[in-house]
Amino acid sequence: MKKAGLLFIFAFLLTFYTFGQDQKAMLYSKDPQLAKNKKLVYDFWREVLEGGHLELAAKYLLPTYIQHNPNVPTGRQGFIDFFSKFAKPLAIKATVKAPLISIVAEGNLVVLSFKDEHPDPKVKGEKYITTWFDMLRIENGKIAEHWDSALKN
Repeated sequence: MKKAGLLFIFAFLLTFYTFGQDQKAMLYSKDPQLAKNKKLVYDFWREVLEGGHLELAAKYLLPTYIQHNPNVPTGRQGFIDFFSKFAKPLAIKATVKAPLISIVAEGNLVVLSFKDEHPDPKVKGEKYITTWFDMLRIENGKIAEHWDSALKN
């Protein structure tokens, strides 16, 4: 029994370590500017969105930040006002918590894709997996614009 418990712990730690390493590998690019853009978006996601540290928004977002999600106001202050209704500062994690699949950068755009699980509307009690995308535009080293596939609430 003790061996089985140790094996489980080892497998869990290996999975966690591998997941973290996969995210670090996603930040790589042969182009240093693309790698920098990926890291900017990645750190914003970890620190501000998942970590709830809205006081860091100015580090990442331009004041003129454009938001294309129909539920979130545009502008850095609009972003802060919206998320301050429910964001609570947490310890900032070394990796993104959400099930991140990939980070792609081209020019001044960075796209994050995530695994997204939902209840199956056709089979009660079942779930299905799809993908969620967020695209962010970088301008002068900060996030200038955001798109996702959110529908109006």
